[in-house]
Amino acid sequence: MLFRRILEAALRVRVLVLLVFIGALVGSISAFRFVDQMFFPSSDRAQFMVDIWMPEGTSIQTTSEVTRRIESFVMEQDGVTATSTFVGRGPPRFYLPVEPESPNSSYAQLIINTTDGSTVGRVMPVVQAWADAHVPEAMVIGRRYGLGPFLSWPVEARISGPAFADPAVLRSLGEQASSILAESPHAMAVRTNWREQTPLIVADYDQTNARWTGVARTDVAAALRRSHDGTVVGLYREDDKLLPIILRSSAGDREQGARNLDVLQVRPLLSSRSVPLTQVTSSVGPEWRDPFVFRFNRRRTIAAQGVPLGFATDYLNDVRAKLEAIEMPPGYTLTIDGEYRSSRDAQKSLLPGVVPAFIIMALVVVGLFNNYRQPLIVLFVVPFALIGVIVGLIVTRQPFGFVALLGAMSLAGMMVKNAIVLLDEITALQKQGQAAYDALVNAAVGRLRPVLLAAGTTVLGVIPLLADVFWSSLAVVIMFGLAIGSAITMLLVPVLYAMLYRVRPGGPAAARSRATEPQPDPPDPAVQTA
Repeated sequence: MLFRRILEAALRVRVLVLLVFIGALVGSISAFRFVDQMFFPSSDRAQFMVDIWMPEGTSIQTTSEVTRRIESFVMEQDGVTATSTFVGRGPPRFYLPVEPESPNSSYAQLIINTTDGSTVGRVMPVVQAWADAHVPEAMVIGRRYGLGPFLSWPVEARISGPAFADPAVLRSLGEQASSILAESPHAMAVRTNWREQTPLIVADYDQTNARWTGVARTDVAAALRRSHDGTVVGLYREDDKLLPIILRSSAGDREQGARNLDVLQVRPLLSSRSVPLTQVTSSVGPEWRDPFVFRFNRRRTIAAQGVPLGFATDYLNDVRAKLEAIEMPPGYTLTIDGEYRSSRDAQKSLLPGVVPAFIIMALVVVGLFNNYRQPLIVLFVVPFALIGVIVGLIVTRQPFGFVALLGAMSLAGMMVKNAIVLLDEITALQKQGQAAYDALVNAAVGRLRPVLLAAGTTVLGVIPLLADVFWSSLAVVIMFGLAIGSAITMLLVPVLYAMLYRVRPGGPAAARSRATEPQPDPPDPAVQTA
């Protein structure tokens, strides 16, 4: 039998075989860097989204006009069936993993329906390329929906300062991090979550002069609001909605009023006489302000955010060393957030279950064999399943993510089962009186077909999962890991057993076995004489 001859040859050069397998394991681990990594895969929905970010402070009318241009181009594409447009905020949360954006006049989103999932891969790059070329004033980001936790900005560097950190220092550090993200060839879109600074007209209230005129801060605020935004004078009910009725000046008067703020009339609440704005303020002029100041754990925080062209892990690996090299002032810290943190937290959540499971599995194996050498063989064989896992991921170009990790963990149990079956058969044959070497070889040969058939049925059982985007990586891990791992088990377990128990062909045990075998009767002398 071919396998018997291969096994006997491997037992003769057992050290060399062990070194070859260890070398294969080390080589496969080093080749893991060529495997794409992804927390959760993208969905195969016949639908994708396009986020449109205008500069902060853009009016909702301008945002709507730009969105309408993009929407018109999208509807001209073959395979697009419908679009839904949301200007000023994101859509309702119709898809659980996607969290809608907060209200913002500079933001809009298109939800584009197509005929099927393959059309998304064809239309989305066309829309992205057209928007980059024809809508330079906006940041346009087209992307698929995710199947797991979905982050709008998968790569994020969070910089936190002290409780009363200087916003200018935080913005400077955030701009440094954004520049690093933007320089990467993997970058598609980059920004800080504080967005661009916006100009505001600030009237510095002069408390001393205002007291003489009886003008309060609320009076100044009401006058400024009335001159531009208008005043709410009532409510209009439309079905189940209440709409405000706003009284304000015409567009021309508002524009002229903005040019002549110094003579804007402010009337105190308890007086019928008004005074010019300059009489109750020390200065009136434009200033640049941060539209957002975020906090994390009660500390002022700015985040440099990026969207990758491909995988977030490739993007992060390209920029992480440069980000961590940014010199931070005392009291300031930089933390990598985004998909990296989500993946790390998800993997950490598995530890409370993995550690007890491993301890219980080890105790069960030790109790089964009632020694320490055979359990060591079982546990030593398990890591070699990585050879098949990594080969399968590289061959099929499947990314390694959280679902693939779950498949690898379940694969460990299958490897342990195969090793236990083989070692138990060796022990059973020795109890029947076979020599150690003969029992070793015969057990491996006898268990080869059941082990391979069990592995084959499992492989065939997960083949239907290859067509599913979510489960395909798990199917690849189990298929290749179990197929190659089972073959390795049938060779490596006998080799390790022979090394730990010092089993050799023709040894004392084998000689005793041959001595106990029935010998043929000696020839009859009378027959020889005749």
